[in-house]
Amino acid sequence: MAALPQNLKRVIFTCGGTAGHVNPAIALAQLMRDKDPETEFLFVGAERGLEKDLIPKAGYDFRTVHISSFHRSFKPREIRHNLISVCNLLRAPREARAILREFSPDAVIGTGGYASYPMVKTAAKAGIPTVVHESNMVPGLTTEMLEPYADRILVGFESCRRHYRHPEKVMVTGTPVRGDFFELTREEAKRKLGVDDGRPLIVSFWGSLGASGMNRQMADFLALEAKKEPFHHIHGAGEAGYLALLAQLREKGVDLKDHSALDVREYIYDMAAAMRAADLVICRAGASTISELTALGVPALIVPSPYVTNNHQEKNARALEEAGGAAVLLEKDCSGQALFQAACGILHDGTRRSAMERAMAELGIRDAAERIYETIVGVCK
Repeated sequence: MAALPQNLKRVIFTCGGTAGHVNPAIALAQLMRDKDPETEFLFVGAERGLEKDLIPKAGYDFRTVHISSFHRSFKPREIRHNLISVCNLLRAPREARAILREFSPDAVIGTGGYASYPMVKTAAKAGIPTVVHESNMVPGLTTEMLEPYADRILVGFESCRRHYRHPEKVMVTGTPVRGDFFELTREEAKRKLGVDDGRPLIVSFWGSLGASGMNRQMADFLALEAKKEPFHHIHGAGEAGYLALLAQLREKGVDLKDHSALDVREYIYDMAAAMRAADLVICRAGASTISELTALGVPALIVPSPYVTNNHQEKNARALEEAGGAAVLLEKDCSGQALFQAACGILHDGTRRSAMERAMAELGIRDAAERIYETIVGVCK
């Protein structure tokens, strides 16, 4: 594996807010570290974001800038929050300049989140090469504001280009997915999980936003499955929803000990194997999940979260639906019965399922990290 060029030895990644922003940065840093273990990395995020936990656990140095969101409300509490955000917005560029002076990076790479804005903009004004990666189908506010300043905007899919004012800056690279998602074939993954008796496997999980309501619907779904067990089903209920879901199933007369094909877990720790083995994934439409589904070519039944900024999850989901790789149910139209019927409609129709697999795979870019790396090298020449 070729080492990094001599003019790319110190790199700042700036990201935060969600795992969909943080994980691609960590995956890319790992590839660059593999190419040259002597390369130095610094991650910059917000002091209250989940990045403050994820990044140190991945083994990287982490600094913060004071940056926060703006809320669209005139309630006294929200007004106070917005006043603090204004102060942070004035303070953050000074903090960004200090970090750039101390670390002296050869490139600054933003992968989303409010902290990306002051770091990338300040670096661009200082003449430091900058790249922004947008993992959602439609650019978020941070990416929109940074588009005039960044040297390159990297996106996940060709259809994303039409959403940018400077298409000459846009390059389609995909979004990095962890390497362990590709270690097993589907057959090997099914054997590893003990679901290789010929029945299809459903894997389902919800994000933390709105998970309790969707878990109640999943209780109805599992109760319908329990009558005949037509599928294997692994469901990740989440820490907050696990015990409640088990109680709801007991109320419906379902004891999971009597249904070996139904596997309800607090968390799916072996997600790479589970998604690799899956014949259908039922999920939200976060950026990381979308990247994993397309990279693996797995059909999906998607209920986009209605609780996210700019409704970007529905936009993510609709792009997959238009390509033929996913079916979409809005949460307001959703029920356990509707989900079950939609899942049966896919899994009992081999022709439709195969077409969805092909459509999803055609969207996937497995070498996304390598493509992003090559783009960064080109910008730094």
